[in-house]
Amino acid sequence: MRTTSERIEVSVDGGKMPAYVARPEAAGAHPGVVLFMEIFGVNGHIRSVADRVAAEGYVVMAPDLFHRTAAGIELGYDAEGLGKGLELMNKVTATELLADTRAAIDALKARSDVGGKGVGVMGFCFGGHAAYLTACELPVAAAVSFYGGGIAVGAPGGEQPATIERTAKIAGKVLCLFGDKDGYIPADQIQAIRDRLSADGVDHDVVVYPGVGHGFFCDAREDYHEKSAADAWQRLTRLFASELT
Repeated sequence: MRTTSERIEVSVDGGKMPAYVARPEAAGAHPGVVLFMEIFGVNGHIRSVADRVAAEGYVVMAPDLFHRTAAGIELGYDAEGLGKGLELMNKVTATELLADTRAAIDALKARSDVGGKGVGVMGFCFGGHAAYLTACELPVAAAVSFYGGGIAVGAPGGEQPATIERTAKIAGKVLCLFGDKDGYIPADQIQAIRDRLSADGVDHDVVVYPGVGHGFFCDAREDYHEKSAADAWQRLTRLFASELT
């Protein structure tokens, strides 16, 4: 499906949050998806993912979650980018993130080209945590968390409760994707997420890819793993087709 894209600004907390929007060229209403960035900003990789999801028939918005401190920043997948990204991530609170997400969802729903059964969310690393947190706190139909870090041990900005403790509030379906060689997310944290989702009766799927590290979906990163990325993509598109369209 052919797509088009634009840059917009979304009003939130008295300011303006930049966002990248990709959508099908085809006329009509399409389900909306919020795509959460990694700590590297709404960079070329995130925009390419937005374009790819849009080609499946969705209107995709990727909000700039660093807009309060470094609007428009795009970082590389190197030591310098990692250090700066971690610095900026640590300045974001759960309250701010949820305000940004609520504004993004409202902006999507207000568009004439957005329809469907509900809004989906997805994200990578920091954005994977954001997707899980959003599923806990806001009405989304489906959430996909790619290697979401810190879910089992805290919440953005150190706010309480920890994100995992909010799991019982999830109403939509959740898909969590991890690599078993992820140096940032140890096996006990993945198991804690799986156990909590099961205990709280959440409709979910937790997938752990063997021999795969952090960032396996991104072909610009050393940990990229083509086979796992392809399987994750199939799972994501099946979930969105089932829950959003």
